[in-house]
Amino acid sequence: MAFSNYKDIGEVLKQFQVTYTEANFMGEAEFSIPDYFRKDLEFMMREAVVDNSEFAVCENLIYPVIKEVWKTYHSKFVLWSHKSLTYDQDLCGFPEYILAQRSPLGKFVFEKPYFLLIEAKQDKFEAGWAQCIAEMIAAQRLNDELQVTILGIVSNGNTWQFGKLEGDIFTKNITPYTIYELDKLFAAVNYIFQQCELQLNELVLA
Repeated sequence: MAFSNYKDIGEVLKQFQVTYTEANFMGEAEFSIPDYFRKDLEFMMREAVVDNSEFAVCENLIYPVIKEVWKTYHSKFVLWSHKSLTYDQDLCGFPEYILAQRSPLGKFVFEKPYFLLIEAKQDKFEAGWAQCIAEMIAAQRLNDELQVTILGIVSNGNTWQFGKLEGDIFTKNITPYTIYELDKLFAAVNYIFQQCELQLNELVLA
């Protein structure tokens, strides 16, 4: 079943035998936001229609934030947009964004391990997390024997929610972040990228 067909968190948890928990696990790693980014975002939110569809949410609100942080980590990771992710017929589809290790063969090679899955939803956070958890399970299984904590983000552009999958336990961060507190949001996203980098470094040393 395609990721987009999952609408209910409980259905996903039961089908794949994953335990749901909630806790404030997120940290914040300060990030220096360029002035041009602040001005452009302010302009777009004032003058443009930024959230009339999931595509608009992706292009105008989610990708700009993720991309700005990713630039710092580009030597180690590739940020994939709408890339096919397939484990089997029950776990397949096109997540909005996937953060994966940069291959030594270059940026065009989709390389394991997969660390971060990002899903955009127009206020339908239940369906968004159902899909994102399914995507995180697929990434976990595709990582094979690699013991990687998979991170997830679901956002409608304004509100950003974070989660992680460790083994068969999914934890959703209790406190959400908002684009209206931009420094805190960037610090949260930067923290997520730092966690991915730490895991990658540990795998390289193992």
